[in-house]
Amino acid sequence: MKYVDMHCDTITVLHDKKGSLRSNDLHIDLEKMRKGECLLQNFAVFTDIKKHDSSYTRECIGFYHQQLEENKDLIRGVYHYADIEKNRQDGYMNAMLTLEDGGVVDNDLRNLDAYYEQGVRMITLTWNYPNGIGYPNFVYEKDSYGDILHSTNDRDGLTEFGIEYVKRMEELGIIVDVSHLSDKGFYDVLKYTSKPFVASHSSARAICSVARNLSDEMIVKLSQRGGVTGINYCSAFIHEHDDNLTKIEGIVEHIRHIVKIGGIDCVGLGSDFDGIGSTLEFKDCSGMPLLYEALKPYFNEEEIEKIFYKNVLRVYKENLR
Repeated sequence: MKYVDMHCDTITVLHDKKGSLRSNDLHIDLEKMRKGECLLQNFAVFTDIKKHDSSYTRECIGFYHQQLEENKDLIRGVYHYADIEKNRQDGYMNAMLTLEDGGVVDNDLRNLDAYYEQGVRMITLTWNYPNGIGYPNFVYEKDSYGDILHSTNDRDGLTEFGIEYVKRMEELGIIVDVSHLSDKGFYDVLKYTSKPFVASHSSARAICSVARNLSDEMIVKLSQRGGVTGINYCSAFIHEHDDNLTKIEGIVEHIRHIVKIGGIDCVGLGSDFDGIGSTLEFKDCSGMPLLYEALKPYFNEEEIEKIFYKNVLRVYKENLR
């Protein structure tokens, strides 16, 4: 079963390690992707804005394009929706460039346009810090990390610049991603945009009550907009009693809950591969067929196809030029 994965941090890790996308010891490389039957992998350039400025972002984008050029016998970039099917027909896997922490535009929408020209087609608006766009899931006044994980931020939403930012994203054809964004910010995106958007790597708060996951109401609203949430494989977001092991049955539980609440059309995959420290029962992206088998008792083939790739591709088709 082919799959689309809406989020990984592999490119940033490889940039910092001076590694290769073709073969490495991470969750994702081209060999593992082929074994797992990857159709399309979103590669996020993650910028920790407390450590790096936007020059680092641009450097990582350059590294991404270098890796695609060096491995063009196996994988090609996606800039328009039609590229996805063309690449597949030509025998290539697909790569889509995304940003994690949209604050790297440095409060200037002209830089957003520039990132589009560099190939960016999805942006996670925030990470774990406030930026010029909005605020993260967590309320940082809490005393401990454990409290932070469970302290949802429903008071701070998009800034005025953030509202203009998401409107411009839609005009350009960049997919809005609300993973890491505050609850208030989620509802602001709902208010100020019109196209389907995504939570690229979030799970269900009703199953695991961390702030990074979506509430049932948010799942319903996302579904009504035609959007998708990609299940995050981080054990702390999957299992209420985290032992740092992500079990396949836990991922299945989140998928089943989201389908129950929002319907079969609003769930996809958003691994967060190489951005999480959890031990994975299926080890890496080559183990995706194990998740496919685990879904079979609960969903028919058509439904699993929606979960694995069709739901996400529908959202991409409605956003990408």
